[in-house]
Amino acid sequence: MTLPAVGGTKSAPHDAPPMKTQVNGIALAYSDQGTGLPLVFLHAFPLNRRMWTAQEEGLSSRFRVITIDLRGHGESDAPLWHYTLDQAAEDVRALLDQLSIQQAVLIGLSMGGYILFAFYRKYAARVKGLVLADTKAQADSMEGKQARFQLAQVSYSNGSSAIADVMIPRLLSPRTISTRPEIVEQVRTMIEGNQTSGIVGDLMAMAERPDSLPTLTQITCPTQIIVGELDAMTPLSDARTMADTIPGARLAVIPGAAHLANLEQPELFTRIVGSFASELAENRN
Repeated sequence: MTLPAVGGTKSAPHDAPPMKTQVNGIALAYSDQGTGLPLVFLHAFPLNRRMWTAQEEGLSSRFRVITIDLRGHGESDAPLWHYTLDQAAEDVRALLDQLSIQQAVLIGLSMGGYILFAFYRKYAARVKGLVLADTKAQADSMEGKQARFQLAQVSYSNGSSAIADVMIPRLLSPRTISTRPEIVEQVRTMIEGNQTSGIVGDLMAMAERPDSLPTLTQITCPTQIIVGELDAMTPLSDARTMADTIPGARLAVIPGAAHLANLEQPELFTRIVGSFASELAENRN
Protein backbone atom coordinates (compact mmCIF):
# COMPACT_ATOMS: atom_id res chain seq x y z
CA MET A 1 0.00 0.00 0.00
CA THR A 2 1.35 3.40 -0.92
CA LEU A 3 0.53 6.92 0.15
CA PRO A 4 0.00 8.14 -2.55
CA ALA A 5 2.43 6.44 -4.94
CA VAL A 6 5.68 4.56 -5.02
CA GLY A 7 8.21 5.45 -7.67
CA GLY A 8 10.57 8.12 -8.81
CA THR A 9 9.74 11.75 -9.42
CA LYS A 10 12.33 11.87 -12.14
CA SER A 11 12.12 15.59 -12.80
CA ALA A 12 10.64 16.83 -9.54
CA PRO A 13 12.00 20.04 -8.02
CA HIS A 14 14.28 19.60 -5.05
CA ASP A 15 11.80 21.27 -2.70
CA ALA A 16 8.95 18.96 -3.78
CA PRO A 17 6.97 17.32 -0.97
CA PRO A 18 8.06 13.80 -0.13
CA MET A 19 6.42 10.63 -1.29
CA LYS A 20 5.17 8.31 1.42
CA THR A 21 4.70 4.58 1.52
CA GLN A 22 3.71 2.00 4.12
CA VAL A 23 6.61 -0.19 5.28
CA ASN A 24 6.61 -2.46 8.33
CA GLY A 25 3.55 -0.81 9.84
CA ILE A 26 4.58 2.83 9.47
CA ALA A 27 4.40 5.60 6.86
CA LEU A 28 7.92 6.23 5.55
CA ALA A 29 8.70 9.52 3.77
CA TYR A 30 11.31 9.69 1.04
CA SER A 31 12.40 11.54 -2.09
CA ASP A 32 13.32 9.85 -5.37
CA GLN A 33 14.93 11.95 -8.10
CA GLY A 34 16.97 11.31 -11.21
CA THR A 35 17.77 8.17 -13.17
CA GLY A 36 20.66 5.77 -13.36
CA LEU A 37 22.57 3.93 -10.66
CA PRO A 38 20.56 4.26 -7.41
CA LEU A 39 22.23 6.15 -4.55
CA VAL A 40 20.40 5.73 -1.23
CA PHE A 41 21.22 8.27 1.50
CA LEU A 42 20.64 7.58 5.21
CA HIS A 43 20.81 10.62 7.47
CA ALA A 44 22.40 11.31 10.84
CA PHE A 45 20.71 11.52 14.24
CA PRO A 46 18.67 13.60 14.98
CA LEU A 47 18.17 15.09 11.49
CA ASN A 48 16.16 14.08 8.42
CA ARG A 49 16.52 13.52 4.69
CA ARG A 50 16.83 17.26 4.01
CA MET A 51 20.41 17.20 5.26
CA TRP A 52 21.19 15.71 1.83
CA THR A 53 19.73 18.58 -0.26
CA ALA A 54 23.11 19.63 -1.67
CA GLN A 55 23.94 16.06 -2.62
CA GLU A 56 20.51 15.64 -4.21
CA GLU A 57 21.05 18.75 -6.29
CA GLY A 58 24.60 17.82 -7.23
CA LEU A 59 24.04 14.16 -8.11
CA SER A 60 20.48 13.64 -9.38
CA SER A 61 21.43 14.72 -12.92
CA ARG A 62 23.65 11.62 -13.14
CA PHE A 63 22.18 9.14 -10.68
CA ARG A 64 18.90 8.09 -9.14
CA VAL A 65 19.10 9.73 -5.72
CA ILE A 66 16.86 8.45 -2.93
CA THR A 67 16.80 10.15 0.45
CA ILE A 68 14.78 8.74 3.33
CA ASP A 69 13.29 10.14 6.51
CA LEU A 70 14.22 7.25 8.77
CA ARG A 71 11.62 5.93 11.19
CA GLY A 72 11.17 8.49 13.96
CA HIS A 73 12.46 11.42 11.93
CA GLY A 74 11.21 14.13 9.59
CA GLU A 75 7.91 13.34 7.94
CA SER A 76 8.00 9.61 8.65
CA ASP A 77 6.00 8.12 11.50
CA ALA A 78 7.56 8.21 14.97
CA PRO A 79 5.76 5.48 16.93
CA LEU A 80 6.13 5.36 20.68
CA TRP A 81 7.73 1.95 20.91
CA HIS A 82 11.05 0.11 20.88
CA TYR A 83 13.46 1.08 18.06
CA THR A 84 16.41 -0.94 16.74
CA LEU A 85 18.89 -0.37 13.94
CA ASP A 86 17.95 -3.74 12.45
CA GLN A 87 14.40 -2.45 12.26
CA ALA A 88 15.61 0.67 10.43
CA ALA A 89 17.56 -1.53 8.01
CA GLU A 90 14.38 -3.53 7.36
CA ASP A 91 12.56 -0.29 6.57
CA VAL A 92 15.23 0.52 3.97
CA ARG A 93 15.00 -2.98 2.51
CA ALA A 94 11.22 -2.77 2.25
CA LEU A 95 11.42 0.58 0.47
CA LEU A 96 13.98 -0.75 -2.01
CA ASP A 97 11.68 -3.72 -2.68
CA GLN A 98 8.78 -1.39 -3.39
CA LEU A 99 10.94 0.71 -5.71
CA SER A 100 12.11 -2.46 -7.52
CA ILE A 101 15.74 -1.67 -6.69
CA GLN A 102 17.75 -4.85 -6.38
CA GLN A 103 21.14 -3.22 -5.81
CA ALA A 104 22.23 0.27 -4.84
CA VAL A 105 25.08 2.36 -3.52
CA LEU A 106 24.25 3.12 0.11
CA ILE A 107 25.54 6.26 1.79
CA GLY A 108 25.17 6.69 5.55
CA LEU A 109 26.42 9.41 7.87
CA SER A 110 26.76 8.78 11.62
CA MET A 111 23.60 6.87 12.63
CA GLY A 112 23.05 6.26 8.93
CA GLY A 113 26.36 4.43 8.90
CA TYR A 114 25.32 2.29 11.86
CA ILE A 115 22.23 1.29 9.89
CA LEU A 116 24.38 0.42 6.88
CA PHE A 117 26.30 -2.11 8.97
CA ALA A 118 22.99 -3.68 10.03
CA PHE A 119 21.79 -3.69 6.42
CA TYR A 120 25.01 -5.21 5.09
CA ARG A 121 24.96 -8.06 7.58
CA LYS A 122 21.60 -9.21 6.18
CA TYR A 123 21.59 -7.99 2.58
CA ALA A 124 25.18 -7.80 1.35
CA ALA A 125 24.20 -8.87 -2.17
CA ARG A 126 22.04 -5.77 -2.51
CA VAL A 127 24.92 -3.37 -1.82
CA LYS A 128 26.77 -2.19 -4.92
CA GLY A 129 29.00 0.04 -2.82
CA LEU A 130 29.17 1.66 0.62
CA VAL A 131 29.95 5.21 1.67
CA LEU A 132 30.53 5.35 5.44
CA ALA A 133 30.70 8.99 6.47
CA ASP A 134 31.50 10.38 9.93
CA THR A 135 30.59 7.10 11.60
CA LYS A 136 32.29 4.26 13.43
CA ALA A 137 32.13 0.48 13.74
CA GLN A 138 32.57 0.20 17.51
CA ALA A 139 29.62 -0.26 19.84
CA ASP A 140 29.01 2.32 22.54
CA SER A 141 31.12 2.12 25.69
CA MET A 142 29.31 2.11 29.01
CA GLU A 143 29.99 5.85 29.21
CA GLY A 144 28.54 6.28 25.73
CA LYS A 145 25.40 4.37 26.65
CA GLN A 146 24.99 6.49 29.77
CA ALA A 147 25.37 9.66 27.71
CA ARG A 148 22.59 8.51 25.39
CA PHE A 149 20.41 7.73 28.42
CA GLN A 150 20.97 11.25 29.76
CA LEU A 151 20.19 12.77 26.35
CA ALA A 152 16.97 10.76 26.21
CA GLN A 153 15.98 12.25 29.58
CA VAL A 154 16.67 15.75 28.22
CA SER A 155 14.45 15.02 25.23
CA TYR A 156 11.65 13.57 27.34
CA SER A 157 11.71 16.47 29.82
CA ASN A 158 12.45 19.43 27.58
CA GLY A 159 11.69 18.47 24.00
CA SER A 160 13.54 18.69 20.71
CA SER A 161 14.68 22.32 21.16
CA ALA A 162 16.79 21.25 24.13
CA ILE A 163 18.26 18.44 22.01
CA ALA A 164 19.21 21.01 19.37
CA ASP A 165 21.00 23.09 22.02
CA VAL A 166 23.03 20.05 23.07
CA MET A 167 23.72 18.60 19.64
CA ILE A 168 24.59 21.61 17.45
CA PRO A 169 27.99 22.23 19.12
CA ARG A 170 28.76 18.54 18.64
CA LEU A 171 27.65 18.35 15.03
CA LEU A 172 29.18 21.53 13.60
CA SER A 173 32.61 23.12 13.84
CA PRO A 174 33.04 26.27 15.96
CA ARG A 175 33.80 28.26 12.81
CA THR A 176 30.57 27.16 11.16
CA ILE A 177 28.60 28.02 14.27
CA SER A 178 30.10 31.50 14.45
CA THR A 179 30.14 32.42 10.75
CA ARG A 180 27.43 30.42 8.95
CA PRO A 181 24.13 31.00 10.74
CA GLU A 182 22.15 29.58 7.83
CA ILE A 183 23.64 26.12 8.40
CA VAL A 184 23.06 26.35 12.15
CA GLU A 185 19.44 27.29 11.49
CA GLN A 186 19.04 24.46 8.98
CA VAL A 187 20.29 21.92 11.50
CA ARG A 188 18.17 23.38 14.30
CA THR A 189 15.05 23.26 12.13
CA MET A 190 15.64 19.60 11.28
CA ILE A 191 16.20 18.64 14.92
CA GLU A 192 13.22 20.60 16.21
CA GLY A 193 11.01 19.00 13.57
CA ASN A 194 11.41 15.58 15.17
CA GLN A 195 9.06 14.09 17.74
CA THR A 196 10.35 13.13 21.16
CA SER A 197 9.30 9.52 20.57
CA GLY A 198 11.64 9.27 17.58
CA ILE A 199 14.55 10.97 19.32
CA VAL A 200 14.30 8.72 22.36
CA GLY A 201 13.72 5.64 20.23
CA ASP A 202 16.83 6.17 18.15
CA LEU A 203 18.97 6.92 21.19
CA MET A 204 17.85 3.55 22.54
CA ALA A 205 18.59 1.87 19.23
CA MET A 206 22.09 3.33 18.99
CA ALA A 207 22.92 2.45 22.59
CA GLU A 208 21.90 -1.16 21.97
CA ARG A 209 23.67 -1.60 18.65
CA PRO A 210 26.21 -4.43 18.40
CA ASP A 211 29.92 -4.07 17.77
CA SER A 212 30.42 -3.94 13.99
CA LEU A 213 34.19 -4.36 14.05
CA PRO A 214 33.83 -8.07 13.11
CA THR A 215 31.68 -7.01 10.15
CA LEU A 216 34.44 -4.89 8.62
CA THR A 217 36.51 -7.82 7.39
CA GLN A 218 33.40 -9.32 5.78
CA ILE A 219 32.67 -6.30 3.59
CA THR A 220 33.58 -7.18 0.01
CA CYS A 221 31.93 -4.38 -1.95
CA PRO A 222 33.80 -1.18 -2.88
CA THR A 223 33.82 1.12 0.14
CA GLN A 224 34.52 4.83 0.54
CA ILE A 225 35.18 6.24 4.02
CA ILE A 226 34.66 9.98 4.56
CA VAL A 227 35.38 11.94 7.74
CA GLY A 228 35.47 15.58 8.70
CA GLU A 229 38.92 16.72 9.79
CA LEU A 230 37.43 18.28 12.94
CA ASP A 231 34.93 15.53 13.77
CA ALA A 232 35.15 14.93 17.52
CA MET A 233 32.19 12.52 17.71
CA THR A 234 33.57 9.94 15.26
CA PRO A 235 37.14 11.14 14.76
CA LEU A 236 39.73 10.36 12.12
CA SER A 237 41.05 7.46 14.21
CA ASP A 238 37.68 5.70 13.85
CA ALA A 239 37.66 6.33 10.11
CA ARG A 240 41.17 4.93 9.79
CA THR A 241 40.12 1.79 11.67
CA MET A 242 37.41 1.18 9.10
CA ALA A 243 39.63 2.06 6.14
CA ASP A 244 42.44 -0.19 7.37
CA THR A 245 40.15 -3.14 8.08
CA ILE A 246 37.67 -3.17 5.18
CA PRO A 247 39.45 -4.80 2.22
CA GLY A 248 40.29 -2.22 -0.44
CA ALA A 249 38.52 0.67 1.30
CA ARG A 250 39.59 4.22 0.55
CA LEU A 251 39.61 7.17 2.95
CA ALA A 252 38.88 10.85 2.30
CA VAL A 253 39.29 13.58 4.93
CA ILE A 254 37.18 16.74 4.55
CA PRO A 255 39.19 19.77 5.75
CA GLY A 256 37.49 22.31 7.98
CA ALA A 257 34.47 20.10 8.64
CA ALA A 258 33.25 18.48 11.83
CA HIS A 259 30.61 15.73 12.15
CA LEU A 260 28.23 16.96 9.45
CA ALA A 261 30.86 17.07 6.73
CA ASN A 262 28.28 17.00 3.93
CA LEU A 263 26.69 20.22 5.22
CA GLU A 264 29.87 22.10 6.09
CA GLN A 265 31.75 21.22 2.89
CA PRO A 266 28.97 20.13 0.52
CA GLU A 267 30.81 20.55 -2.78
CA LEU A 268 33.77 18.42 -1.74
CA PHE A 269 31.58 15.79 -0.10
CA THR A 270 29.37 15.58 -3.19
CA ARG A 271 32.40 15.36 -5.47
CA ILE A 272 33.83 12.43 -3.49
CA VAL A 273 30.53 10.54 -3.55
CA GLY A 274 29.99 11.33 -7.22
CA SER A 275 33.44 10.12 -8.21
CA PHE A 276 33.01 6.90 -6.24
CA ALA A 277 29.55 6.26 -7.71
CA SER A 278 30.74 7.03 -11.25
CA GLU A 279 33.36 4.31 -11.01
CA LEU A 280 30.71 1.84 -9.88
CA ALA A 281 28.30 2.93 -12.62
CA GLU A 282 30.96 2.19 -15.24
CA ASN A 283 31.19 -1.36 -13.87
CA ARG A 284 27.46 -1.81 -13.42
CA ASN A 285 26.11 -5.17 -14.47
